[in-house]
Amino acid sequence: MKFTSTHEWVNTSETPVVIGITHHAQSLLGDLVFIELPELGKEVKTGDELGVIESVKAASDFYAPIRGTVIAINEAVKANPELVNNDAEGAGWLLKIQASHPDDLEALLDATQYEKIIAEEH
Repeated sequence: MKFTSTHEWVNTSETPVVIGITHHAQSLLGDLVFIELPELGKEVKTGDELGVIESVKAASDFYAPIRGTVIAINEAVKANPELVNNDAEGAGWLLKIQASHPDDLEALLDATQYEKIIAEEH
């Protein structure tokens, strides 16, 4: 797993890569009530807005951690956003991107680097 400073995770052991929001991010948002995901086939660049996650407390955008094409979305989280609350880094995955530049993955954070960012926020 790799991470972004904006609290997305990337499972780099699968191709295409699987993307979601971190457990930390969902805990900050609270109970999720709505998730907007991108259209299949959407071409994205690193940092592009992918969608919106709404909770009872706030709405938050989430962003593309790499460049590529959205090739799958998790329909289950659209129907049941609480899946992300229950298993953010597993069944609560959001989408899959076919990387157009696999070297983008090297710029992502490892778990230790991500934990340091979380600690600095508190």
